[in-house]
Amino acid sequence: MDLLKIYNTDIKTNEFKEIKDFKKGSWINLVNPSEAEIKKVCESIRIQEDFIRDALDYEEKARIDTEEDDNTILFVVDVPVFEKDEENEIYTTMPLGMIVVRDEFFLTVSLRKNKIIESFEKRKIKNFQTYKKTRFIFQILYLNSSYYLNYLKQINKETEIAESVLKNSMRNKELLKMLSLEKSLVYFTTSLKSNELVMEKTLRGKIIKLYDEDEEILEDAIIENRQAIEMAQIYSNILNGTMDAYASIISNNLNGVMKYLTSVTIILAVPTMVSSFWGMNVGLPFQNHAMGFWIMLLISVILTIIVTWWLNKKDMLK
Repeated sequence: MDLLKIYNTDIKTNEFKEIKDFKKGSWINLVNPSEAEIKKVCESIRIQEDFIRDALDYEEKARIDTEEDDNTILFVVDVPVFEKDEENEIYTTMPLGMIVVRDEFFLTVSLRKNKIIESFEKRKIKNFQTYKKTRFIFQILYLNSSYYLNYLKQINKETEIAESVLKNSMRNKELLKMLSLEKSLVYFTTSLKSNELVMEKTLRGKIIKLYDEDEEILEDAIIENRQAIEMAQIYSNILNGTMDAYASIISNNLNGVMKYLTSVTIILAVPTMVSSFWGMNVGLPFQNHAMGFWIMLLISVILTIIVTWWLNKKDMLK
């Protein structure tokens, strides 16, 4: 699978297509590139390899870095991704690098495919041209914020489903699911706040030239991002409260089970204790009586009933 793709929008015809050469005004997309591809791109468009490698670091945080010598700007933002394995489904984030190389090329670098870049590749975004780099960045930021909102809504739905199952059965699977969703909300909140700092810094106009027709896109992206932050915090608070409530319920249920088992143990101990007394090798009442066994059995039953009644009165059998 080709991990290096180059796209270009023709200035005259506005035709968007994939090309093979590094043409000025084109968009270069790298997805988990090999060492050879990194070197090829860096040599062809004359940029430092660190710009690409930084964006491929999974722990890289959202930030802006500039290289004044060759007028290259690196934007790193966190994008939401959905990961699925045999046991778990996890919402997490990963870094996406956007590199403006002078006024000639625009690069996107990511560790894996994501829906944001695929939306541009499939021409789902209106008014998108590869040579309008400032607008391209703002469109990515806006779409990224929108995807955060969509994923947050999915997390909320999955939380509600897990809650409905937990109401009927306290299963570890649903509890672990809610714990995973809680962790995802923490990732989202942290990433959204970092992205907000990047967008706010960009809006001040000292990093990249702002055009009046494009500035509104960035402002909308900031608004969407703030809404996502608020939504993530609300969902996180709700989920934390829910987890605490279920923890209390589970603890209470366990106490109830232990109380019931203790009461049953006491009830069963009564006939055992009576039979133990009459099993001793000493003189005891009714030992020579013809109905001695039945008398002792009756005494055991009566004592058991009395103990059961008393424990039930004390609410120990519920």
